[in-house]
Amino acid sequence: MTINRRDLLASAALAMGTAAARRLTAQLPPEPSMDHTLGPSGVPAGFPRKQDFAIPAGLTYINGAYTHPMPMVAAAAMRTYADARSSFQTDDATGGELAAAVKAAFASLINAKPSEIAFVPNTSTGENLVVNGLEIAEQAKRGINVVTDALHFDGSILNLQLLQRERGLDLRIVMPRDNGSRIDLRDMEKVIDKKTRLVEVSLVAMYNGFQHDLKAVCDLAHANGAYVYADIIQAAGASPIDVKATGVDFAACGSFKWLMGDFGLGFLYAKEDLLDRVVHRSLRGYHSAPDIETHFLPYDPPAPTPFTWELGRNASSFFEAGSNAWGPMNALGQSLPYIAHLGVENIEAWRQPLLARLRDELPRFGFQPATPPGTRSALLTFTFKDRAPVVERLRRANVDARVGQNFIRLSPSVYNDMADVERLLGAFA
Repeated sequence: MTINRRDLLASAALAMGTAAARRLTAQLPPEPSMDHTLGPSGVPAGFPRKQDFAIPAGLTYINGAYTHPMPMVAAAAMRTYADARSSFQTDDATGGELAAAVKAAFASLINAKPSEIAFVPNTSTGENLVVNGLEIAEQAKRGINVVTDALHFDGSILNLQLLQRERGLDLRIVMPRDNGSRIDLRDMEKVIDKKTRLVEVSLVAMYNGFQHDLKAVCDLAHANGAYVYADIIQAAGASPIDVKATGVDFAACGSFKWLMGDFGLGFLYAKEDLLDRVVHRSLRGYHSAPDIETHFLPYDPPAPTPFTWELGRNASSFFEAGSNAWGPMNALGQSLPYIAHLGVENIEAWRQPLLARLRDELPRFGFQPATPPGTRSALLTFTFKDRAPVVERLRRANVDARVGQNFIRLSPSVYNDMADVERLLGAFA
């Protein structure tokens, strides 16, 4: 079943009963033309979606894992918002409904409840809110430990290593096998025990696309009384995610990669029954209490204190403090329903032949695969010895890919086709 933009915003309008949400629905542009029938080998029809993006002619962009281009409808929504801001024509009445619709769209994408979703400015902030909310620093003195792996996001590991240095946290980092390409669950079993408080993983590793069996990780952690945080920035929008089926407790992502949004806004998922019982508020602001009343202005009801309030019980109340990024939110109001309309399963299926061709052919030019066989994520990485000629060949072919010191990471998306793959291969022929 696919859900389109109007379905998502119309459901928000129905739930809230507001004219503002209905206006948002009415202003949406037409749906992209899409045929969901499967062609030969299970490849979905209607792809590639080159017409939905403004990628310059002649450029092969195969670097969505670095930052994904916005669909033109999302970029147009940001421009419309910027024009309105510059001329004082923004309608504050629509703000709450847009936020609700965007959270509902993301919740639908990962099979969560909208009440379990909070806005965060980026993935790292989401991870910090979980670590702080679980009081990892305070509990380090009591002998708890945290488990992660070396393919997890380096910024998250830095955060944990600082807690190790400053608070004496027992930090256990599982090392990858097979030349650094994959994490073996058996190695995690050796270090997770009854004192493990938190297990942190990247669902899809940013280095090479290795994908955890998240349900297996959660089952292992939960059997020992631990909780699981997943960085899903390289998965959300590119690979199917079901937070209920996997049992993951917390997950976070920014929106500028596979969600096709922009920098400055992302999402934090927190399992509803953990709020306050397990994870506590480490940020406080006006989002913490949805209804704050004053008692000192003319005509205010009297009270013994200038403000009265009741703390909210949803994820927003626990993890949001102040204003959110409205420009990126307007973009997400278009890009998330666009992704839902295409279907994440279709997006995943479309890239498989492209990745298979790259995996088969690049070793002929001296590249060594660093992504485990059978991986279905959007990232495919190869290692090499000398960086300079790789950069120069890609430049000459007008191909944009992520080139590290000794690796190249390729990440095709919905706008790529086999002609793009052949152009990249031709750069090394």
